[in-house]
Amino acid sequence: MVFEFSLKAQQGAARAGVLQTPHGPLPTPVFAPVGTQATVKAVEPRELRELGATLVLANTYHLHLRPGEDLVAEFGGLHDFMAWDGPMLTDSGGFQVFSLGEMRDIDDDGVTFRSYLDGSIHRFTPEVSVQIQHKLGADIIMAFDECPVPNDRAAVEQALARTHHWLDRCAQEHARSGDPARQALFGIVQGGIFPDLRAASVEYAASLDLPGYAIGGLAVGETKAEMAHTLEQTTSLMPADKPRYLMGVGSPEDLVNGVARGVDIFDCVLPTRVARNGAALTRQGRINMRNRQYATDHNPIEPGCTCYTCRTFSRGYVRHLVQSSEILGHQLLSIHNLHLLLTLMREMRAAILDGTFDDYATAFLASYQPVGAPQGAALHIA
Repeated sequence: MVFEFSLKAQQGAARAGVLQTPHGPLPTPVFAPVGTQATVKAVEPRELRELGATLVLANTYHLHLRPGEDLVAEFGGLHDFMAWDGPMLTDSGGFQVFSLGEMRDIDDDGVTFRSYLDGSIHRFTPEVSVQIQHKLGADIIMAFDECPVPNDRAAVEQALARTHHWLDRCAQEHARSGDPARQALFGIVQGGIFPDLRAASVEYAASLDLPGYAIGGLAVGETKAEMAHTLEQTTSLMPADKPRYLMGVGSPEDLVNGVARGVDIFDCVLPTRVARNGAALTRQGRINMRNRQYATDHNPIEPGCTCYTCRTFSRGYVRHLVQSSEILGHQLLSIHNLHLLLTLMREMRAAILDGTFDDYATAFLASYQPVGAPQGAALHIA
């Protein structure tokens, strides 16, 4: 059955499962590289397949503004348009719209906003967001929600009421104009860092019996400890037989801590964004390839890494590319960073299946140094 989710193993809260999609089975836990404008920046679809990527995310807001969902539909949808034949997910555009500040106006019906490209006026409602995603044609589409500041209770309560009302409207529109056998609508759980609001949001979203559920409103300003606590409390209440998607989270330590707390799906721009700024992700932490110490370094970015970049090039060469603003530097760092995150997901899945996940997570986090923190600071496993 399409969009059926089955658990294959569980160790503590960590889960290994499979989500069936129209473009093939999706083993979980899984990380989705972000292809904001129908492309993962500096990485070809062929390279994504070689890296082992199984899910790609595209952005409804950006694709609506350029080139437009009608044009994408004319090409047969996103899969044909960008030559990606695996499972695909589109977000609702909500996070981007609500990040526009003074360039947008929210009311209970939807959001009016100005395009960052040319200042033209646009309006997203729950129905419009779903209709756009129908034309884009991804396997998994997201409900339109409001993402508030996570620790302002009054703002969170107001946003939560809208999110629940809009979720109803998204579900009704998807049933009316979509094809639930071809596209799965996921609801989004909000509630900031407040346990009672998160619990209420889980209860409301789960009552609609959707194919899956996302956790929104985290990694948007709260502390790491607040995120870990909120995530643990939220996932414990979510339906066990549906996939759980933590939106916009993708640092190595957050992936490990998220899997440990029962998350199945992740996405983030981090690996390609930091690559464009000259940073490499490693199992010990992030390194800045602009640093002078790498100029004469003959070693690969990460000794032992099997990605194309590390098999082929030295730190000294990669640093030269970064210092020279060569596009190849962005490509090689993006390949390495994505390889690391995708490899971590495969390793964690294998560890859950063979019952060694706790040991794996503890060992990884003990040797990992988050940005600006002492070694071992990423250790949050309960």
